[in-house]
Amino acid sequence: MARAGEATTTDTETTEARITRRLGSRTIVLVGMPGAGKSSIGRRLAARLGLPFVDADAEIEEAANATIAEIFETHGEPYFRDGERRVIQRLLDGSPKVLATGGGAFVSPETRESIRADGLSIWLKADRDVILQRVRRRSNRPMIKAGDAEAVIDRLLAERSPIYAEADIHIQSREVAHDVVLGDILAALDAWLARETEPV
Repeated sequence: MARAGEATTTDTETTEARITRRLGSRTIVLVGMPGAGKSSIGRRLAARLGLPFVDADAEIEEAANATIAEIFETHGEPYFRDGERRVIQRLLDGSPKVLATGGGAFVSPETRESIRADGLSIWLKADRDVILQRVRRRSNRPMIKAGDAEAVIDRLLAERSPIYAEADIHIQSREVAHDVVLGDILAALDAWLARETEPV
């Protein structure tokens, strides 16, 4: 049953339309380790929902006129994290979208609080071997380049997984077709938003 003031729907409403209606003005925020698929899955999710897609790392690079690796090298991680926090807060502007964040963004308590207030977070949870396989294909990940990839991934997983676990929805990102993971996300979003709108 719909809440007072909530539009009723017909049986023909698609899952995607129902998700965007219930989402309202919130942003869907994808969090997780580098290589979890946040950008590639995020683009597909945005297209399915008819929402804009924004990659926080790309926004940071545009604002700084430098790559993430260059920012790390020139200014260090604390400087980068401060800029990342400010960019994400700016992007949580009350207009619905799909936002892919960098691997360390959700670690910031301030960022997590902003996402809780204005977004809905999804942890794309990938196994260690999947992450290693994916990050080795790319050379633009400063946290991974800083040392032995396996040791760095193990350390980051141990540090970040308990924090990622605070996300609203958890989705296993695995070596299957993107549409399979996308289907998992749509089903989980639909169920989560349905519970949220159920009368207490």
